[in-house]
Amino acid sequence: MPPRDGWDALRSSGSHDEMRRGPGVPRAWDGRGGVHTVYLGLGSNQGSRIRNLLGALDELRRLAVGPLMCSCVYETRPVGYLAQPDFLNLVVGMQVLLRPRDLLAGVQAIETRFGRVRQIRFGPRTLDIDILLYDHEYVCFRDLQIPHPRMWERGFVLIPLAELIPERRGLGGRTLREMAESAASEGGVCCVGRIREAAACIP
Repeated sequence: MPPRDGWDALRSSGSHDEMRRGPGVPRAWDGRGGVHTVYLGLGSNQGSRIRNLLGALDELRRLAVGPLMCSCVYETRPVGYLAQPDFLNLVVGMQVLLRPRDLLAGVQAIETRFGRVRQIRFGPRTLDIDILLYDHEYVCFRDLQIPHPRMWERGFVLIPLAELIPERRGLGGRTLREMAESAASEGGVCCVGRIREAAACIP
């Protein structure tokens, strides 16, 4: 398990899944704000789910200033709108120079490139990218709330996020590890392995 926000350990060891460096500083980045640690939730249940996630990781590397930290991939039952296929989900941690609204624009552009269509609330999607955490900041806009307002009740977020930052505290002062253990006991979230392993066995 990496240490909290284990970026220094990743850089020195190069051992964590999906460690890559971005190609440079995109034009949209705000260098005045410094480096920010963010965690994103990725999901797909349309088309080749695993290829969608792999493609999204490649795109996210263009936004990152250092390595990506990836959780395992989980197959999860849909929430809200149930008449749809199961999802593949994972959580990615990375560091960026983007401010929250610019990061939102960046991830929405990636969703669009993968054919995301917003027709049914909680409905099927080729790719969904949610901003879960941005440093320890609280952000509230009409179209963006951080921490993500529904993350604390979603096992498919809590379980992979706890892999990366298990001791971070959330609602009620509970650690993510504690919340993930509680969510896991409810079922519906099944680990299918690391992203490259999952790609070998999931069409």
